[in-house]
Amino acid sequence: MASSSRRLTVGGGSGRRQVRWSTGNASLASRERRGEDDVMTESAVPQLASVYQLRVVVRAVSPLIWRRLLVSAEATLADLHRVLQAAFGWSDDHLHRFTVHGREYDGIYDTGDVRLGELGLRVTERFVYDYDLGDLWRHDIRVEQILDRDRARTYPVCICGRRAGPPEDCGGPLAFLDRSQPHRVFAITVRVAEIIGQVLEDITVLDDYREELAALQPWLATEQFDRRTLNRVLAELAHAPVREERAA
Repeated sequence: MASSSRRLTVGGGSGRRQVRWSTGNASLASRERRGEDDVMTESAVPQLASVYQLRVVVRAVSPLIWRRLLVSAEATLADLHRVLQAAFGWSDDHLHRFTVHGREYDGIYDTGDVRLGELGLRVTERFVYDYDLGDLWRHDIRVEQILDRDRARTYPVCICGRRAGPPEDCGGPLAFLDRSQPHRVFAITVRVAEIIGQVLEDITVLDDYREELAALQPWLATEQFDRRTLNRVLAELAHAPVREERAA
């Protein structure tokens, strides 16, 4: 059946906004014959009453670093950005962008009003999230399922994943792969053991090594992924007030 796209007004008063939805021509004609109003509640719009199951993979890294997330269709791209930052342990210190159906949404101006459910994404379709445009961490996002929303559940939530996200400012995928090689990790382990030994001999030198230890520690945990801790962070994120996006 051929379908058409219509733009509907959702909400009332100053909170009114428009969303797109699709309907078969027969259904559309029937509605027009009955003279039904095109004003719908948000819960009645299929795209916004659902949840997207997304599999997110950091490109060009092996073994894979990935997460499987459930994200409400009502979430904006700005919301999804914050979810991905938490999911991979990024610090949100750099610019980001999304590319959906060939269109770029930059992280400064374009993501705050665009909802996931309004992007027309279908099951198996992919889109891209880039973070740190210098190191260029590219995340491939695949829509695995579009599910009914469970009103008893809080979104977003991570249902599985593997490996820790790369350390911030490590130089990009190639540098990460080089520094996470077993012989490199062994050297880091030896260095950390040396520092700990010196600190145990003289606790007053701890401050001298604190910064170096902080830089080395992520390389000892690249195989670790704590889903429970991540979901606690995502639950806090779901109830946190929306903050303004940085303008620079």
